Amino acid sequence: MLNQLSTLGRSAWYWLAMILIGLTVEGIALYYQYELGYGPCVLCVHIRLWLAGFILACLLGFLGCGWTFTRKLAQLLGFVAMLGMLERSWTTLGVERGWIEGSCSMESGLPAWLTPETWLPEVFEIWEPCGYTPEMPLGFTMAEVLVVFSAFMVLLTGLILISRARRKSFF
Repeated sequence: MLNQLSTLGRSAWYWLAMILIGLTVEGIALYYQYELGYGPCVLCVHIRLWLAGFILACLLGFLGCGWTFTRKLAQLLGFVAMLGMLERSWTTLGVERGWIEGSCSMESGLPAWLTPETWLPEVFEIWEPCGYTPEMPLGFTMAEVLVVFSAFMVLLTGLILISRARRKSFF
């Protein structure tokens, strides 16, 4: 199985699929924001930033899939982005369910030089305080779906990393 995952991770189709998956997840979030009126909280914006990092890592992997170093670097960056997204998704679910005490501010908490809300406010502007996420089809909340999605992606990208690490040299 690891050999098949290793082969998959070298394919341009894999990288293209990951880009499309990332863009689809972002598209769903924007649909909920602009069509259904559920604005993002600070944690949601953090999740979107990790997702944007994943999409960029996959774009790097797609453009550089012919070069081993670039492909492996992209896989590592994608794995880290999904770990970050899983952590933020888990925190969002914890706040929603009351497992994690605290409230979110309307400030991003990012360094002053990193201002995605001014670069692309349609995607990264904070609209609401934390506390709940909208219900999605089948009765799951967006936070629940994001935890499952990001956990699956951590598993997939992690297994591909492991399959690459089994080779003679990782890079």
